[in-house]
Amino acid sequence: MVLALLCSAQFVAVLDTTIVAVALPAIQRDLGFGPASLQWVVTAYTLAFGGLLIAGGRAGDVFGRRRLFVAGLAVFTAASAGCGLAPSPAALVALRAIQGAGCALMTPAALALVTATRAPHALGAWTAAAAGGGASGWVLGGILTEHVGWEAIFFVNVPLGAAGVLLAGRLLRGGGERRPAAAARGSLDLPGAATVTAALVALVLAFTQAGSRGFGSPVVLGTLAAAVILLAAFAAVERRARDPLLPLAVLGNRPFVRANLVAAALTAATTPAMLMSILYQQQVLGRSATQTGLACMPFNVAVIAGSLLGGRVGGMRTGLLGVAAGSLLFSTGALIPASVIMGFGLGVASVGSTAAGTAALPERPGLASGLLNSAAQVGTVLGVAVIVSLAAALGQGAGEPVITGYRWGFGAAALIALAGIVAQLQRRRPKRCESAYAP
Repeated sequence: MVLALLCSAQFVAVLDTTIVAVALPAIQRDLGFGPASLQWVVTAYTLAFGGLLIAGGRAGDVFGRRRLFVAGLAVFTAASAGCGLAPSPAALVALRAIQGAGCALMTPAALALVTATRAPHALGAWTAAAAGGGASGWVLGGILTEHVGWEAIFFVNVPLGAAGVLLAGRLLRGGGERRPAAAARGSLDLPGAATVTAALVALVLAFTQAGSRGFGSPVVLGTLAAAVILLAAFAAVERRARDPLLPLAVLGNRPFVRANLVAAALTAATTPAMLMSILYQQQVLGRSATQTGLACMPFNVAVIAGSLLGGRVGGMRTGLLGVAAGSLLFSTGALIPASVIMGFGLGVASVGSTAAGTAALPERPGLASGLLNSAAQVGTVLGVAVIVSLAAALGQGAGEPVITGYRWGFGAAALIALAGIVAQLQRRRPKRCESAYAP
């Protein structure tokens, strides 16, 4: 029951990153969003989620993962209700940011609690829930928007979240989590949390803006410069901090770094590929939102199957190869085979990267899960900003140019997946110790 609760919360959290996409035209029509401001319905959530994940993971190590899980789930649930009732564009964007903040508190704590259960196939179930949630959003978003209304994509979270908060109070009490290890206890590094969160927000914001303004825009370049300055400030803060949020020695833990690179490559390849597949079906094939959502079902099933089979059929490299092959198949118009191969590869590689990342940093499971989820969120934003913008730029016009743009975009997604494989093929050098914290 504990594992089911934690995985259900993760399913709902990741579901919200994709379920909104299909509903954007209806939201724009009803609330009066302008073309340039509509993207903030997605961006506000992603910025808050990705930017606060590291701080949320560390806070779970310091204050207790059960407390952070319940608090984050409660915030997410309340904000979901507010989103469904939002009377204006500004209110919806603000509430979406609060939703993302709740997820940033909840997700790292939940993953750390999943690891602590030591249940067989726990990571496989967790990854299946995460990947299945993201994949199911494409389907549910289309069905709910067309047949109920866009408000339903937010209201559906409310009963699930409320039930989760009530059950967590019973199931996670007492033995729900182990006492954090000595390395994980201490105070929360607030200056470090502030600077790294601001840096991630600036980085995500820069690449999000690049999708509409172009990478040569002064606004984009200035935001990127701000991100670099903030990252430098974060490094300076961490060197002087008594109990740093992110000990810089973690960056020397190569298995952990490789796991994060894979997490980023997976979302940077699969999220834009699936988004382009949805746009292709609606813009080129003329399918409705419901038809498009239902066409994503093979992808959903394949993701869950790959997550549950995980280590039995291969690891991160095998999964990334499947993602690359699926991307190339999308460019040929073979949507169903491409969805199955890409989805299965995503599930397999997600299990591998999560298992490798948490195992490489056992002293601070909250921090490890926060960084892994941050890598995935940043990968999503960067992938969408670069690949979808590339496809749009190369596909200007009607007819064949549009199809050509999609083909280039799918090819770029395949290259990102292959780059993830290259990162895994780096030659390993002998290490004096397995942990970044060992003497």
